[in-house]
Amino acid sequence: MMGCQVHPEDSRMPNVVIFLSDDQGWGDFSMAGNQNLETPNIDRLASDGALFSNFYVEAVCSPTRAELLTGRYHQRAGVYSTSAGGERLDLDEYTLAQVFKEAGYATAAYGKWHNGMQPPYHPNSRGFNDFYGFCSGHWGSYFSPMLEHNGKIVRGEGFLVDDLTKHAIDFIQSNEERPFLLYLPFNTPHSPMQVPERWFDKFENMDLEMHSHNQAEEDILFTKAALAMCENIDWNVGRVIKKLKELELEENTIVIYFNDNGPNSWRWNGGMKGRKGSTDEGGVRTPLFVKWPAKIKKGLEIEHLASVIDLLPTLSALAGIDLQSEKELDGHSLSPLLLEEAPSWSERYIFNQWKDKISVRSQKYRLDSEGVLYDIEYDRAQKEDVSEKFPEIYHAHMEARASYINKVASELPEEDHRPFTIGYPEAHFTHMPARDGVAHGNIRRSNQWPNCSFFTNWISIDDSITWDVEILEEGNFNVTLYYTCPEGDEGSQFQLKLGNSSLAGKIETPFDPPLRGMEHDVTGERGESYVKDFKPLDLGRWHLDKGPGQLSLRALEMPGQSLMDFRLLLFEKLD
Repeated sequence: MMGCQVHPEDSRMPNVVIFLSDDQGWGDFSMAGNQNLETPNIDRLASDGALFSNFYVEAVCSPTRAELLTGRYHQRAGVYSTSAGGERLDLDEYTLAQVFKEAGYATAAYGKWHNGMQPPYHPNSRGFNDFYGFCSGHWGSYFSPMLEHNGKIVRGEGFLVDDLTKHAIDFIQSNEERPFLLYLPFNTPHSPMQVPERWFDKFENMDLEMHSHNQAEEDILFTKAALAMCENIDWNVGRVIKKLKELELEENTIVIYFNDNGPNSWRWNGGMKGRKGSTDEGGVRTPLFVKWPAKIKKGLEIEHLASVIDLLPTLSALAGIDLQSEKELDGHSLSPLLLEEAPSWSERYIFNQWKDKISVRSQKYRLDSEGVLYDIEYDRAQKEDVSEKFPEIYHAHMEARASYINKVASELPEEDHRPFTIGYPEAHFTHMPARDGVAHGNIRRSNQWPNCSFFTNWISIDDSITWDVEILEEGNFNVTLYYTCPEGDEGSQFQLKLGNSSLAGKIETPFDPPLRGMEHDVTGERGESYVKDFKPLDLGRWHLDKGPGQLSLRALEMPGQSLMDFRLLLFEKLD
């Protein structure tokens, strides 16, 4: 665990606003030299504050978010995947939000969480007083989608990033008299490529000036959609900054902005090798913007090596919070680089890993996942192997890699035995979605990626869905099932079973809305599932005893051709 002591220099501790974009590349900003788009509000964070030009994250979403929250490499925190439970932070990790909440801050997160859904993995259980958005790795619709607000199912209002920003502005307004930590993990420009017409109109017929170095693989329509989404993000960043100015909070608010990994397509990215999923420069490098008018001088460019693992200790130090951790932090406070004229800073290694791909970055070099050394200061594209030219440097990086594997990567267990949790004492709602279930028989997912999928093709009475769960506290729950069922297939009966306890239900009302999402997609085929509305069916009260077990959803009678399409079980605590 981690505790803190507060030593504010001023009468009021600084507010903190964290912007995190999803699948935006280092090159998706006009300040990076990309002439295809304009991002004046984000660029101004650098001109009015500091820019870290050698800042690194992980190659995909969940690991980066875990490292932001913990200040530790994601393997230490139990994160190894982006779905099916592998995205969850271990429960003994202490998060950035918990640190600031304990220090007296109001805390909120609005957007894509992607580090656990069921409490106590849920953001409300990890230090955030208020959460609005979704906990999965991606979402299937960005226009008035099904979301949650502190566990309760709600309907979004309008385009999702605009909606998240509205909640952020409301949060700032309601907490202007006290220090706050606001985390805005936006869901774009992650696919599906959806953006309001007012943003795409500019790009639809534009002849792009700059392209990927791998231009043969570039999907121009996808690129245009991504650029439009980035300009929409920039507008929303401007909305937040405007509200801080209106409330006279800007001077004492730390604002940071960065991306969670490299770009999700081949588009202009400064000629760097790799994209999302790669541990090369193009997959893990992002700008880090830090603005704090009260303390950080304007136009500061910092070339020192830095990483997302540094943000927890950095923000804590800037806020005057002394961390007292029982766990080893991998990150270092960047505050000397931000606040001191002649900071003392030691050479270091930064490690990037996605599955079996491990690369090592020092201030000047990168050892890639194939064991090839590059001089990044002169060769961001990673074209010239300098391993033989600098054998001592090459071996030093290889030794650092071996030490990392032994001390960090090895901390991740070979198998994940963590069950999905129900009945956390401090939580009112628990979601058990199709995403986390296992289908048996004919049942299949609506998409290969589990995150925003549902189960369909339930055509046999022998088919079933199961979850490995643990009831954390004995209690009574009201259970709601979200389904669709075509007319003519109503009348099916089913049973939820856990241990010796069961709960039966019957589909009385057909509900068969069409798939949607394609009407908002700018590009053609998408990688994510299309979505549809699901009807809630109240199954009533169910008493569950404490302990582990297998939760199953099985058919009892099926008079029609199919039982149902299944999206979600919602457990509401009654005690």
